[in-house]
Parts: sequence; structure tokens; C-alpha cells
Amino acid sequence: MENISSSHILTVTALNDWDWTSRILFFSFALLVYLVTIVLNATMIMIIAFEKALHEPMYIFLCNLCINDLCGITGFYPRALAYLLTERNVISHEECIVQDLVIIVYGVGEFTSLSVMAVDRYIAICRPLHYHSIMSPFTVLCLLFFIWVFSSSVGLMAISLTLKYPICRHDINKLFCEHLSLMKLACKQDFFQGIFNGFLYISMSVLLVFVLFSYLKIILACRKSKVSREKFYSTCMPHLITFLNTSCGISDSLCTHFNVETLSRVVYTFLSIINLTLPPFVNPLIYGIKLGPIRAKIFNIFKGQRLNEL
Repeated sequence: MENISSSHILTVTALNDWDWTSRILFFSFALLVYLVTIVLNATMIMIIAFEKALHEPMYIFLCNLCINDLCGITGFYPRALAYLLTERNVISHEECIVQDLVIIVYGVGEFTSLSVMAVDRYIAICRPLHYHSIMSPFTVLCLLFFIWVFSSSVGLMAISLTLKYPICRHDINKLFCEHLSLMKLACKQDFFQGIFNGFLYISMSVLLVFVLFSYLKIILACRKSKVSREKFYSTCMPHLITFLNTSCGISDSLCTHFNVETLSRVVYTFLSIINLTLPPFVNPLIYGIKLGPIRAKIFNIFKGQRLNEL
């Protein structure tokens, strides 16, 4: 491995055309969304953690999804808010590498978590009599372990490739450090980087096809049973909406990979952050509204607060 350039300062160019008023307005909006996202996900985690009736595989995986979302937004928002407020759009190479690692773990973990949740819903609807024997506590623990180990391993592999060569460029055209953008800074790219990118896209595509195939099987099974249809609408629809919402973020990576320069800077910046900001905000809202036990618990909390005020 060649010597690693550790003293480089990188410049984030996504906000170069923004005036101070635009920065303040966007800072206020982003800070509000950040705080609301934290509250929504933390509320979901606490409800599942402290309500024993929700200690089932589906809700445990949902709790893990919320934890992953919190990790993702923590890797993005603080630094982005600092750019907006200070007008100092620079970041050290080391900090950029750490942010890249966190975001990769979040992105891969999001897809993997939703895929595992699809397996859980498939077994619950298509093989209900064997659900508890298949989705045992040990199986749930192994699946959670797989989610984090797989996403962390992909992140570490990506970082090792990023650090393989010194950097010759210093401009990042996004609001955060992302793997493909970092790789473009390197003085040299080799065959292994192309292999890794192909592996990443193929893995995500396989997970996407797997989830869609699972839901096709679920839909076909639901046609035969009214009970299965009710279970599908109550527990599967939120997950399917969440998965499709997350899948839309692939457009960001595709734009980066194929170097889409025809888009305006504002549109490109919006596409680059939507996959990091929208799913963590929307996920707890979808599940909180659609899942009856969680919705009932939230209503009970608000009722309890009103009674205390009276």
C-alpha cells in the first residue's frame, strides 16, 4: 500500500453559490428536521424497548432500523449544519473518511435491515404455523448480527480502497463525504475499485429483487385468506412503502457514478441528500401510523399527558 496523504484539507463545493440568507434559511429548516427525526426515532425505540408486548421479531427489527437511521443522520447533519452556519466549507481527509464509513454502514444497513424484515413478513404470512419456531430469539439475534457485520464489513472494505492511493484532487461536489466522490479524488484508480463498486451494486440489486419477489409471494398468498390480507395491510404495507422510499435513493449513487453534470447544482445537492434525510424522517411516521400496537401506545402516552395536565 502506498503512503496515505493524511494532511489534505478537502473543500465541499455544493454550497459555493449560496448566499448568507439562503444558508440561514436552510440551516433553520435542516436543524428542525434533524431534531424532529431524532425525536421520532428515539420515541419509536423507547416504545419498543419498554413495551414487553412489542418484544417480537417484527418490532425488534423495526427498533434496529430506527437505530440505524439515527446513526445515518448523525453522520450527516452535524457537519452539514456546520457548513451552513460557518461558511467554512472544508473538512480534513480523516474526518471525511470517518463520515464516509458511517454513511456506508447506514446505507447498506438500511437495505439489509429492510430485506430481513421482508423475510420476517414472508414467514409470518406464508408460513404462520412455523413462524415462532423459525423466528426464534436465536435466529433474530443472528439476523441482527448479520445486518451490522455485513454493513460494517462493506464499509471497511470501501475505506480500505479509498485509502489505497494518495489524493490529487481536493473538491467534493456534495454536502457530505460519499464513497464514489472520495474515490474520484485519488491520483489513481485500479481494477479492485471497479470490482468493489460492481459488488456493491449487484448486492443491492439482489436485495431489491429478493424483497420484491418476497412481496409477490406474500400478495399471492393473501389472495386466498382474508386474515392474511388484513395482516398484509397492517404490517406489510408500511414496510413495502419504506423499502420503496429507500430504493429511490439509488438515483443519488447512479448520478455520482455516471457523473451526471447536466443537473443544476441545487437539484444535484437535493438528490444527494434525500436518501440520507428522507427515510429516517419518514420511516417512524409510516410505522407509527400504520402499526396498531405502536399507534395505540402513542395515543396512550398523549392521553396520559393530558390527564396529568388536568
